[in-house]
Amino acid sequence: QVQLVESGGGSVQAGGSLRLSCAASGRTFSMYAMGWFRQAPGKERQFVAAISRSGGSTYYSDYVKGRFTISRDNAENTAYLQMNSLKPEDTAVYYCAADRVGRGTSVGSMDYWGKGILVTVSS
Repeated sequence: QVQLVESGGGSVQAGGSLRLSCAASGRTFSMYAMGWFRQAPGKERQFVAAISRSGGSTYYSDYVKGRFTISRDNAENTAYLQMNSLKPEDTAVYYCAADRVGRGTSVGSMDYWGKGILVTVSS
């Protein structure tokens, strides 16, 4: 069992930055690829970014490529999402999730989810 807790959300003006953290319980954090997803009101949950178990590979959706950076610290059991140049359309609840088998890029393949944290970007 892995428990995930997101932090670092909040409100920011367009062009600003936020850093989300995802703290994981247990000793098996490095066995999971980690992904960040988001869900805006009335929309489906969508992939944002993912990172491999070692941190050596990263993946981004086209919506955030070049603006967001995913990272992880296996010693601290924590994954991060640095979000720069934020836009109003980035407003959503952001979720971190853990994937035991895959790359962490698919909503349907994630094994564990955090409860989510709200990010609001105003124009």
